[in-house]
Amino acid sequence: MKSLDFIGRVLLATVFAIALPVKVTKFSLIVESIAVRGIPQPLAMLLLIAAIALIVSGSIILVFGKNQKIGAALLLIFIIPTTIIFHIFPFESKAVFMNLGLIGGLILAWTRPKPIERD
Repeated sequence: MKSLDFIGRVLLATVFAIALPVKVTKFSLIVESIAVRGIPQPLAMLLLIAAIALIVSGSIILVFGKNQKIGAALLLIFIIPTTIIFHIFPFESKAVFMNLGLIGGLILAWTRPKPIERD
């Protein structure tokens, strides 16, 4: 079961990790797309830096950390506002429902009881 748990966490974190290269390599373009949503440019830049930090730290902690709940919580802090800002207005059903699925998986990871260590 430990192996399946690990594989599940890797797969969940991968969805977030594959979004990183674009956020880094096209930083100014992403900042502009955030600003277009009505968020001031300096705040948009700060939000993108925070998003990158949340994705990196959340993914690493979710996969390798002793307390995966922290990793899940960090990724939730990233994905919930992102879904609202980018996919609710205008409503993009495919993106919203895919993100809702990810949110559901993260909630399960966040709320599950700590596994019992066996020798």
